[in-house]
Amino acid sequence: MSERINESANQQIGESANTQYAVRNTQYAVRNTQHAARSTQHAKPSIIGTSPQRIEGREKITGAAQYVDDLQFGQNLLHAKIKRSPLAHAKILKIDVSKAKALPGVRVVITGADYPGYTGLYLKDRTLFAMDRVRYVGDAVAAVAADSEEIAEQALDLIEVVYEELPPVFDPEFGASPEAPLLHPNLGDYECVPYILPQRGTNISNLFKVRKGDMEKGWAEADLILEHRYQVPHIQHVPLETHVCVAQQDVRGKITMWSASQSPFAQRNLVAKALGISHSQIRVITPHVGGGFGSKAGLSIEGTAVALAMQAKGRPVKLRMTREEEFYTTFVRQGLIAYIKMGMTKDGRITAVQNKFYWDGGASTEYGVNITRAAGYSGTGPYYVPNIHVDSLCVYTNHPISGPMRGFGMAEIHWAIEQHLDRMAHGLGLDPVQVRLKNCLKDGQETLTGMIMHPTGLSQCLEKAAAAIGWGKPAEPPSAPHKVRGKGIATMWKAPAMPPNPGSSAIVRLNEDATLNVSIGGVDLGQGALTAMAQIAAEGLGVRVEDVRVNTVDTDYSPYEWQTVASRLTWSMGNAVLQAAEAAKMQVLKTVAEAWSEDINDLDIIDGQVVSYKTEESMPLKDLVIYGAQRPDGTWIGGPVIGQGRFMPDYVTPLDPETGQGPRAVVHFTTGCQAVEVEVDTETGQVQVLKIVSAFDVGHAINPELVRSQMEGGAVQGMSTALLEGIIFDGKGVPRNANFTDYRIATAVDAPLETENIIVEVPQDDGPFGARGIGEHPMVPTGPAIANAVYHAAGVRIDTMPLTSEKVWAALHTA
Repeated sequence: MSERINESANQQIGESANTQYAVRNTQYAVRNTQHAARSTQHAKPSIIGTSPQRIEGREKITGAAQYVDDLQFGQNLLHAKIKRSPLAHAKILKIDVSKAKALPGVRVVITGADYPGYTGLYLKDRTLFAMDRVRYVGDAVAAVAADSEEIAEQALDLIEVVYEELPPVFDPEFGASPEAPLLHPNLGDYECVPYILPQRGTNISNLFKVRKGDMEKGWAEADLILEHRYQVPHIQHVPLETHVCVAQQDVRGKITMWSASQSPFAQRNLVAKALGISHSQIRVITPHVGGGFGSKAGLSIEGTAVALAMQAKGRPVKLRMTREEEFYTTFVRQGLIAYIKMGMTKDGRITAVQNKFYWDGGASTEYGVNITRAAGYSGTGPYYVPNIHVDSLCVYTNHPISGPMRGFGMAEIHWAIEQHLDRMAHGLGLDPVQVRLKNCLKDGQETLTGMIMHPTGLSQCLEKAAAAIGWGKPAEPPSAPHKVRGKGIATMWKAPAMPPNPGSSAIVRLNEDATLNVSIGGVDLGQGALTAMAQIAAEGLGVRVEDVRVNTVDTDYSPYEWQTVASRLTWSMGNAVLQAAEAAKMQVLKTVAEAWSEDINDLDIIDGQVVSYKTEESMPLKDLVIYGAQRPDGTWIGGPVIGQGRFMPDYVTPLDPETGQGPRAVVHFTTGCQAVEVEVDTETGQVQVLKIVSAFDVGHAINPELVRSQMEGGAVQGMSTALLEGIIFDGKGVPRNANFTDYRIATAVDAPLETENIIVEVPQDDGPFGARGIGEHPMVPTGPAIANAVYHAAGVRIDTMPLTSEKVWAALHTA
């Protein structure tokens, strides 16, 4: 019997921190692991669990910008620029665009008066252009399309805007107070999804609460109660390719967008609703994308490009962000102020947790409100806690618009939770690893929302990471007398943060030569989604992975996919692809069973051959997948083989708005652990990361090399944010480091000297072959693991990210 390979895992939306290439050319050797087949004559190799060469959906190109410029538009292309506010908060008293319109070479000038419709993924609080007021430095007030970028820049200078400055809000804790000026007075009237809870008459655009157990009892049982404040700044995603979009309207009124996007279908939906256009009149084409990390999810600049194209008389309009604009006029990661209070017994059992998260959502929180929700239902970390009080508040400020970034709020809350757990362990004289093992969620325990935890390998991850870093063993001697070494550890959990009903679909088509075309709606950002889908389709149908081609996205022809976010593609889209492949396989087997007068259960497809285990007869797929098979009486049966698949979770339940309790808050959690070793220079405060060990439960690795790449890349990106990154604002909300000179990201020089990536596999019951996501998770625990290692090495705690040399040096000298 050939075994159905019950394996898989994945590699999702996350990309390696310093390999954000539009097309990654890394080659992976095919592992020819053989699994038992139903007959020794027909041994069936598994494609799942191997690491074949990356599958590309089209010829290699350097990104959306070059593709659309060079191949399609030439001199007909118009170039767009956006007029932006120099003030963080002000009324717009007047906008005069007459001089800009009169400038030769200017073809279109638009303002908010032209397109007043609201948009937003979860909360409709945003317009394409500021209407009555601007809410952050960089807020769009007008846009120009001209024959060249230079002319468009000149036209921006000719647009006259008169402002009346208003008091700004830069602190989310103050912003949530009754004393703060209201930034969105109409918040209570905005349209939103039912599970987002705006607080009318405040700056709180979402409040998520968890109430469980008896807090007084929990505090009474504790031998140690500790409360502390932690802070995380805004950071930028810094993808290699900045945001870029080209839009064109044809003579029939149909608009085509070429967009470097993680969300082609969501963009189509949001643009259609904001501009009052039928979805059938918008087409989104997404070539390979040069990095995203969440910044290219939802809608950003694309609506502006479409609005300009609608007035450009058929000419295509290109809107591309400069690197400086990318830093603060597209999504940034939300800032966070976290108050963590925890009670623990002297043997290390957590008795109570009371956490409060103030999220700096910026000028619009149309996407950020769901980050707040995810932080709420994950607000204890991956631990069993009987008594819980969590408040997660999304607060408007006059900082840039904050949205999704790799980790979706989990890196921020774990920065606080995992450091705090270490403080508790040290305060009681306990081993931090043993405290985590005692409290980490086990199969069948209740999470903070009342959901029963599915099978998880978190304990294995902890044990394996601790062993690999040499936990409890003395560190090697430091490289110099003024340097010290230490080890730290942190765990994490993260669920796919998404609506309860995000859909995936897929189509597989067999060609005349039995090669397979797979159509999907998910985007390959460099994470290897096309490779994973090729492997799943090949395994599901029974063909070689080399014979599978996966298409990139064109919303007119690709099947629907909600978004390429939430580390969900291998799980959700993978389920749809597997279903489509199996549907195609069933069509073939039914045809052959009738033609050969055999029981369908005696037939299989192996390496592109239909085989009979009963008669040992075989037939190549290419002989029947288009023209069918001939019956004994000479007639024909079958025809072109096309399989369709779709997947949507139908088991996520609502949560009580007052308690946050419900049977199933999320589809599942991916869990994991990182352990690090650092060396701290006591003379300069510089922290060097010597080794990072990552251990994650991925369900089962569809492509182990891609999974390990996600672990390594996520760890380096997590290290970069922990040690180097943070947007710096002056007292008026102006970003002061919107460039790579002043905003540092990790390079090869900063990368750890050694990484070790450990795959733990506890299959997920609803995943394709048991898969769970792994794209975002590896950057979540890196920051607190490094902070804990710095404490172990040098005895100082840094509770505000990043752990710059200056902060460490100051803490050492203060200590």
